[in-house]
Amino acid sequence: MTATRAGRFITLEGGEGAGKSTQLRRLAARLRGCGLRVVETREPGGSARAEALREVILSGKAKAMGPGGEALLFAAARMDHLDARIRPALARGEWVLSDRFADSTRAYQGALGALPGDLLDALERVTLDGTRPDLTLILDLPAELGMARADARRGAGKADRFESEGIDSHRKLRAAFLDIARADPARCVVIDASAPPEMVEAAIWAAVSGRFGDELARGAA
Repeated sequence: MTATRAGRFITLEGGEGAGKSTQLRRLAARLRGCGLRVVETREPGGSARAEALREVILSGKAKAMGPGGEALLFAAARMDHLDARIRPALARGEWVLSDRFADSTRAYQGALGALPGDLLDALERVTLDGTRPDLTLILDLPAELGMARADARRGAGKADRFESEGIDSHRKLRAAFLDIARADPARCVVIDASAPPEMVEAAIWAAVSGRFGDELARGAA
């Protein structure tokens, strides 16, 4: 009897309007084309209880709690997401792609909300309990371009809790994600998200295939 290989965990991070959702779907399609089983998910959310917390967070109802309160809500949602969806999928040998994960907490509540790094380190140790991404793709683009894309995508809809932040905050977020990439180059790859979607997709695939080429060649065999 052949043992099930552990799956892989890939996260997509970056500021508003970077195209994470679009590129996640494209990457999932490519991986499935290699014969792999793929789970597409997102944060906040990804499981029933985490999706309920997503509504609270993105509606702005939790903003009055401050960055610390928001970080705790994200942590609670992430723990349920990991327990209910991510870890079971990885144990089945599936590849999990998540639109945002723990790095977003470091950027939004850490760099933007000024929470201390040691607090975030401790929260991450408890929340993740050793489950970390094998690869993080940081989709990078100027904040002005990202917000213009987010505005166009939203149309007449209301900006969510984080989209409504000012441009200086979004510039700070961009810098925070690039700092995360510099601090952990073994895990993170920065992708130029200002390029056309097809070029971004190609750059992502180059990063993924360069990291996991042998596994992609074996596929689901």
